[in-house]
Amino acid sequence: MCVRVAGGGPSPPGSSSKTTSPTVLHSKIWVSNSRTKYSCDKKKNKNKHLGHITINHVTIVFADYGSEDITILEDGLAFITTGLKYPGLPSSDVTGKIFSLDLQDSRLKPVELRMPRNFDLESFNPHGLSVYVDPSDDTIYLFVVSHPRHNSQVELFRFVEDDHSLVHLKTIKHDLLYSVNDIVAVGVDSFYATNDHYFSHKILKGFVEPFLAQPWANVVYYSPEDVKVVSQGYYFANGINISPDKRHIYMVDTFDQNVHVFERKDDNTLVSVKSVDVDSLCDNVEVDPETGDLWLGCHPNGWKVLMFDPKDPPGSEVLHIQNIHSDQPVVKQVFADNGQVIMGSSVAATHAGKLLIGTVFHKALVCDLE
Repeated sequence: MCVRVAGGGPSPPGSSSKTTSPTVLHSKIWVSNSRTKYSCDKKKNKNKHLGHITINHVTIVFADYGSEDITILEDGLAFITTGLKYPGLPSSDVTGKIFSLDLQDSRLKPVELRMPRNFDLESFNPHGLSVYVDPSDDTIYLFVVSHPRHNSQVELFRFVEDDHSLVHLKTIKHDLLYSVNDIVAVGVDSFYATNDHYFSHKILKGFVEPFLAQPWANVVYYSPEDVKVVSQGYYFANGINISPDKRHIYMVDTFDQNVHVFERKDDNTLVSVKSVDVDSLCDNVEVDPETGDLWLGCHPNGWKVLMFDPKDPPGSEVLHIQNIHSDQPVVKQVFADNGQVIMGSSVAATHAGKLLIGTVFHKALVCDLE
C-alpha cells in the first residue's frame, strides 16, 4: 500500500577501480490505486530484478512543489526538503521549506518546521540535506544545501524537537562549494558534498556544460580546518551518503548510471573501491542503518524531466541495492510508475517496513513494503 504525502556514457577517468554488473529478470511493472491501474514499460535489463508494490490508497498532503531530498532518523522521524528551484526543471513560486514526517504516526501528517526569524526565508532554496546526531549529547544537526540566487551554500541548523523548530547556526560558503547538489554530514561541522557541475554561471551550467558532456564533477570534503577535492572525474555527481560503520562513502553519478563506492581514510580522503551499474538515471541515495542496503530514487527517462510535458509526464523508479560490497551485488527495482501517480522520483528511504519516495517537483508517497 502507498499513501501519497506530498544509456550510460564512458566511465570517467580515474573514477573507480572496478565496475560491477549485478545479475537477472524483467518486463512490465504495474502500479495501481483503488481506482486505476497504470503500466510502466521498462527496457529489458539483465542487471535488475523486478519487485512489486501496490497502491491501495492515495492521500494528497503536499501540493506540487516537490520533496527533493529525504532522510530518516532511526526513530522514524523523516526530514524533507521542498520547494527546490533548479535551472531547467519545473518549479513553483512557493518558498523553500523543510518538513518533518513521523513514520510511526498512523496519520502520516507532515509538519512544517518553524524557521528562525533572522533567517532569510525569501532566498532559501533547499536541495540536498543530511542529518548528524551528536553521539555526546544526541543533538540533531541538519545540513541543508541551498541555492539563493542560483549560488551554492550550506545552511547548518539545530533541530528543536519540542516545538518542531530549527535554530540557524551558520551559513557555510567556500570556493570549492560552487555547484553543490547533495551532502552527507560526518561531524557537527564537517561533511562530504557533491558538485554536479564544473561551471557555476547559469548559462554555462545549463547549456554549455551539458553540450560538452565532460566528466568535470567532483566530491569535496569540508571542515573548518580543511577543505579539499577528494574525488573527481564524474559526469554528474549527485546523491551521496555513508555506510552504517562510517567506513565507506557512496556517490551516484547520474549521467554515467553508476553508484561509486569509496573507502574513507584517516585524513578524510577517499579511495575508489568499485562502481555498480544501475542502468537508470539515479538521483539521491539513502542507506538502511541496519542492513546497509542502498535505496535510490531514479528517473527512467531523464529527457521527460527536462522537457516537462504534463500530458506525457516523467516516470519514477526506485532501486534497492543489496550486498553492495560483494562481488555480485543485487540491484532490485521495487517501484516503477509512468508518471500518472508520481513524477520524477528523486529519493527513496525506508523505516520499519515503510518506503518514503520523494520527487524533484511533484508529490511524495509512503508505501508499505510487501
